[in-house]
Amino acid sequence: MATFWRYVLERLIICVATVAISVTVVFFAPRMVPGDPLGAITIKLAQMGGNRGADALIAAYKIRFGLDKSMGEQYVAYLRQLAQGDLGYSISSFPSTVGDLLAQAIPWTIGLMLVTTLISWTLGSILGGLVGWTGARSPALQALVPVALVLYTIPYYILAIVLSFLLAYVFPLLPRTGAFTLGTQPTLTLGFALDVAQHAALPALSIVLVSLGWWFLSMRSLVVSIKGEDFMTWAEAKGLPRPRIFWGYAFRNALLPQATGLALSLGHIIGGQLVTETIFGYPGLGYLIFNSIKSLDFPVIQGSILLIILSVAIINFVMDLVYPLIDPRIRYGAAGRA
Repeated sequence: MATFWRYVLERLIICVATVAISVTVVFFAPRMVPGDPLGAITIKLAQMGGNRGADALIAAYKIRFGLDKSMGEQYVAYLRQLAQGDLGYSISSFPSTVGDLLAQAIPWTIGLMLVTTLISWTLGSILGGLVGWTGARSPALQALVPVALVLYTIPYYILAIVLSFLLAYVFPLLPRTGAFTLGTQPTLTLGFALDVAQHAALPALSIVLVSLGWWFLSMRSLVVSIKGEDFMTWAEAKGLPRPRIFWGYAFRNALLPQATGLALSLGHIIGGQLVTETIFGYPGLGYLIFNSIKSLDFPVIQGSILLIILSVAIINFVMDLVYPLIDPRIRYGAAGRA
């Protein structure tokens, strides 16, 4: 028991240290980028013919967001604000708060990424396991290997552009941008749900196809390596049916590393696919980060990336605790000494 709690404490310290370092990096990194976060506001005022009071408004904005203070004072104020659970106001979308913008974006990202991750992981693991188990005995399944290699090597944003061109322009089967039809009022109805699913089809397809290749190849190699293990030979010597050996021995043991990979992927779900969401104009967290980087909206950048870091750190911490329970070959004491 003492070993277990020492292990938990070690992992907790690592988790907290990771978050603390990340908070500092997230604060200073955007401020090292050339540009003025209030430049977009100045341009908007000039376009609207509001130059007369522009200087006074910009000065008021600097005071409101603390940009008139030194970097060190801004950092201390940021930590104090963060300790109170306040992510602040958006500069480019003032008076909207960062929390409001995140609350609007997160459901879209989680809905898209959670579904696509689970679909690609499930299909990739099953197909990869079957191909690794059957080997050359099934030419039809073996034909999937080069397809998976191609999908794995294609950058997801390139595939997103190709799918967008083919399925939205050449063959206009699916809408190209947005999460639902412009002007539609979001409601809990079947019609709205179908509209959302139709708009999510293109980004979801690009994510599933690329990630499917990785899960497929990973599971295939795991099953191939397990086929020569002693426990597999013992199961065959007992005369067990091949389907039972596959599902009960090979697939089950190969699934442990796949489960770890899935947990890590779930930690990254909150961050979405920045480029994919940008290409398809999907209003998730990745699209929000892209727009905030363009306008140097420091509070939104900080809040969005901090949320991603927290989700990944927490998932990793939980997996460090749970994995020894999943795999009996791992012990807390041994993991702690490692």
